[in-house]
Amino acid sequence: MSTLKSSELRTVDVARRAGYSVQQIRNLERDGVLPAATRTASGYRVHGETHVLSALAYRALAAATGPVEAKRIVRAVHARTVGEALALLDAAHARLTRERTDLELAKEAVASIAAELIEDVRPSDSMGVSELAAALGVRPSTLRHWDAEGLAVPDRVPPRGTRRYSPAQTRDARIVHQLRSAGYRIDPLRALMPSLRSGPGREEAGAALAARGASIAARSRALLDASVPLHSILATRQEPC
Repeated sequence: MSTLKSSELRTVDVARRAGYSVQQIRNLERDGVLPAATRTASGYRVHGETHVLSALAYRALAAATGPVEAKRIVRAVHARTVGEALALLDAAHARLTRERTDLELAKEAVASIAAELIEDVRPSDSMGVSELAAALGVRPSTLRHWDAEGLAVPDRVPPRGTRRYSPAQTRDARIVHQLRSAGYRIDPLRALMPSLRSGPGREEAGAALAARGASIAARSRALLDASVPLHSILATRQEPC
């Protein structure tokens, strides 16, 4: 059986084939993402196909899971703890599945909540921080944070400035809650919420959620891309998982 170490490659060759700079390849070797290169008598690094495959696997995994998790997976492969590497890959797939599920729920919720008509509002319809927090299943401090960030801003009742959420403000909090659950960060939400409050913002929310879906799909594809070089490395090994 041929091995992945059969060819002799320079660092620059590995860099070109993996789409990295020479320094990045050296950094990946230093971090254990690439196996340690052999050295010639004059001290030059000599690499093999396994170094190219490791760099390609890391590149795809970093796009799918982030650099920290990507390093853990590739290091586990090189440490011959294949069971750990497979478990980490399974966990990455599971996270993406959860994100997809949350995203679909957010799409349905935002469409439903944003379309609600609010009429004949009475003072008794408003909610305090603790009441709304309990209804949403979040901490009161979370609502205060959303208030400070301008996401779901309640009225302030004198003389103490107690927060009270009108039905419209409660709707804002519900939308924020769904979008945060779907993975949206504070800054994009801050830009999105004014248009949602005005009514036509449902289209913008849909576009934002579609962008989130595209991001999840790209990470899924990257995880799939990583499987090819990882399989090539593992296929040469016979050790049990």
